[in-house]
Amino acid sequence: MGKKITVVGAGFVVTACAKRIIEKNLADVTLMDIVEGLPQGKALDLMQSAAIEGFSKKIRGTNNYQETQNSDIVIITAGSARKPGMSRDDLFKINSGIISDVVTQISKFSPDSIIIMVTNPLDAMTYLAFKISGFPSHRVLGMAGILDSARYSYFISEKLGCAPAEVRSIVLGGHGDTMVPMPRLSEIKGKPLVELLSADEISEINERTQNGGAEIVKFLKTGSAYYAPSSSAVKMAEHIIKDIHEIIPCSVYLNGEYGLSDIYFGVPVRLCGKGLKEIAEIKLTDEEQKRLDKSAQAVAETINKLKT
Repeated sequence: MGKKITVVGAGFVVTACAKRIIEKNLADVTLMDIVEGLPQGKALDLMQSAAIEGFSKKIRGTNNYQETQNSDIVIITAGSARKPGMSRDDLFKINSGIISDVVTQISKFSPDSIIIMVTNPLDAMTYLAFKISGFPSHRVLGMAGILDSARYSYFISEKLGCAPAEVRSIVLGGHGDTMVPMPRLSEIKGKPLVELLSADEISEINERTQNGGAEIVKFLKTGSAYYAPSSSAVKMAEHIIKDIHEIIPCSVYLNGEYGLSDIYFGVPVRLCGKGLKEIAEIKLTDEEQKRLDKSAQAVAETINKLKT
């Protein structure tokens, strides 16, 4: 039996997610949004490209959560996008109410689904989805680590003049200004990044990565990134559907790993058909652990707002 993925929201991220899912022939897609006609119109437009693109999966739009029932995976992008000068934390009050409503409906109609959260502030919204849904933590995941690592790889490739796909990099921590790029564990064609660039060059790339989303928001002025975030969310869905066990960074619930507990946080993991398979604990230097702890503190401060 084929898989079903619901994508909630009808903005640019959700449309890009739907397009990537069906063009990869991963699953049938349901677009869900409260704005009447919007998901239906986008779904119809995408389906009219099927003869050209050659995909066989179906996509439909709806304003009724009942039509999302029995989804295998639910990608949640609903919420307000960042605007110039707005931090991810500024989104907290707006998006926490939206996510609470969405997750309540998803847990009602797709109680066995796996949730992939895209809405910002990412780690806090994933934690909220975990609490509201009542799902086991291995079925509630956050997208950010893949996105942050992809941005890091691109900026490295730009500096070195190589193809982005030739860079293997990793970014840990919270999805925000305190994320932790890991140059020691990043390499280009098997050569360590720290042997190819100076400390100052690496520091410059690290800082640009930490502000990668804000840089795009500044250019767009009235919106935020959607192509790379959609690729990142769909890559997670692909790992789940195809049971790929390659290590990728995702925001997951920690219960003692990396010395952290009761927090959603970006770390290396393996996914599987049931969601999270395992958390890979990397041996960190004292400095790396210090930066990771600082990032965790920032995430915890946002999550604690949910508990008050």
